[in-house]
Amino acid sequence: MTEPSFHETPQARRIAYHQTPGTGPGIVFLGGFRSDMTGSKALYLEERARAEGRAFLRFDYSGHGQSSGRFQDGCIGDWLADARAALALTTGPQILIGSSMGGWMALLLARALPERVAGLVGVAAAPDFTEDLMWATATAAQRAELVEKGQITQPSDYDPAGYPITLKLIEDGRANLVLRDPLHLPMPVRLLQGTADTDVPVAHALRLFDHATGPDIRLTLIKGADHRLSTTECLTLIWDTAKGLASP
Repeated sequence: MTEPSFHETPQARRIAYHQTPGTGPGIVFLGGFRSDMTGSKALYLEERARAEGRAFLRFDYSGHGQSSGRFQDGCIGDWLADARAALALTTGPQILIGSSMGGWMALLLARALPERVAGLVGVAAAPDFTEDLMWATATAAQRAELVEKGQITQPSDYDPAGYPITLKLIEDGRANLVLRDPLHLPMPVRLLQGTADTDVPVAHALRLFDHATGPDIRLTLIKGADHRLSTTECLTLIWDTAKGLASP
């Protein structure tokens, strides 16, 4: 596997990325919380993009993968700034594919820079998850510990040791919510959601679908699929969906 390139952001963070040249609109993959750009979705999409001559970019947020920084020092606003810096490496409108937290990032980018977004694919998108899927489901004891100590360890199906959740993450998340205020998406939007997703419930996808406004927003439910959406069938669906937006 080739070594990544690095880009220093305006905040002096060193972001690792892989960029594949090709025709536009290019595709930018935005990964999830605690994931990195070597996951199955990112690599599969890059392979398909390269095979079809489509420009493609994958990157690691700070504190993730090969980028600088510690995960527990980051928050939604930091990772959004990283995503903006990564998007600035591309030219012209891009198709954003956001997986889980990356779906939140994609929505924030689309709201702030609609002229740079040719289309948006949410893959088990998790907007506002720090408030609605973490803080809202935390016990009183967990909330008290988080406020007192500034950090707790959250159990995870993906990491036996769990992962740190900081008070900074929760509080900063509140400054970046998208489901409380109007969310107009003038570009075509495709939301892909598994019905067996226990991390981001179908109800959350329906809430986003109902809340967002725009001329072309569609939600596809994949029966029996979990949060990863990384089976061969799901990967093919993600690519075909993005390709459809790139070549309407």
